[in-house]
Amino acid sequence: MPETHQTVDAYISAQPEATQRILQEIRRTIHAAVPDAGEMISYGIPTITIDGRYVVYFAAWVHHLSVYPVPRGDEGLTAELAPFLSGKGTLKFPLAKPVPYSLIAKVAAQLAAEKKMEH
Repeated sequence: MPETHQTVDAYISAQPEATQRILQEIRRTIHAAVPDAGEMISYGIPTITIDGRYVVYFAAWVHHLSVYPVPRGDEGLTAELAPFLSGKGTLKFPLAKPVPYSLIAKVAAQLAAEKKMEH
């Protein structure tokens, strides 16, 4: 059975050291893009929330990091995300390449805007 973590800190600290640094930077980047966001573990992975509702998930795997879901409705952003798409709702960033933090910030901001529009 996969390991489950109660907090985002516990999830990150369970990863290899190099991956921990990247996850901390992704976490910081998302929080900067989505001010006043909360966080929790949902589906076993770190989840950034607004008012207790998910906005964006991120996770570490052996060879890549993933960010979920993929925002919709912004054609320019969609074009930027194309090289990282893995399936309909997943962005996949190889650990062997530089992580595009500014692109992750755009994704988080767009997802937060979409979530706010739902209300």
